[in-house]
Amino acid sequence: MLKLITALALAVNCTAIIELVHKDTAIQTVAAAQKLSKKEKAAKNWIARHESGGNYNARNGVCYGKYQLNLAYLGGNYSPKNQERIADNYVYNRYGSWVNAKRFWLIHHWY
Repeated sequence: MLKLITALALAVNCTAIIELVHKDTAIQTVAAAQKLSKKEKAAKNWIARHESGGNYNARNGVCYGKYQLNLAYLGGNYSPKNQERIADNYVYNRYGSWVNAKRFWLIHHWY
């Protein structure tokens, strides 16, 4: 029983650390996204057009908004500002850039 409690305590501490790192990364990626190059802006707009026609209210199953993000990612906040923030965080954390995300989309037809 003591081993189980110790394991749970370690898991909770690891989760808290991961959340702190994720929040810090999210802040960094949002700051980076605010300074998009022309190529990054073009790739971001291209993805938005192909995912939703640029519509912040588009819905397809569990995906929602301009970038067709999973509803869980949006945390109940479907505002354009939150969609932009979450999309930037998702793309920079997963692909490193919108240009890379577009490259992936062209191969797989999703990002």
